[in-house]
Amino acid sequence: MAVDLDGAAGLVLPGDLDPVDAPAPWVALLPALDPTPMGWQQRDWYLGPHRAPLFDRTGNIGPTVWSDGRVVGGWAQRGTGEVAVRLLEDVGAEAAAAVDAAGADLAARIGPVRVTPRFRTPLERELAAS
Repeated sequence: MAVDLDGAAGLVLPGDLDPVDAPAPWVALLPALDPTPMGWQQRDWYLGPHRAPLFDRTGNIGPTVWSDGRVVGGWAQRGTGEVAVRLLEDVGAEAAAAVDAAGADLAARIGPVRVTPRFRTPLERELAAS
């Protein structure tokens, strides 16, 4: 069955029309070139106005910060190992705190390894140099 997805055509399977509960709030830090943001030609529904700082000149996406299914910022690892994040929109205090915690958790998991994306974006370069 055809449906309207905020002005774009979509499909829904028969029997999949019942409302669903909203998921619990969540955040995630995805790496550069992650297939989630790279795999969609139409990205506006989750990317919003954040294309310029998060993509390089050839269309590769850098490390992204997600909140509740949308890209809300970017992240980079500094030479010290710290994971620096920058939110590009107001996500509220609870989500911002969850993003900071996710950055600290990622830094702890990575440990002494240093991660530098091959395709660097404007925001990733700025955060890594800070």
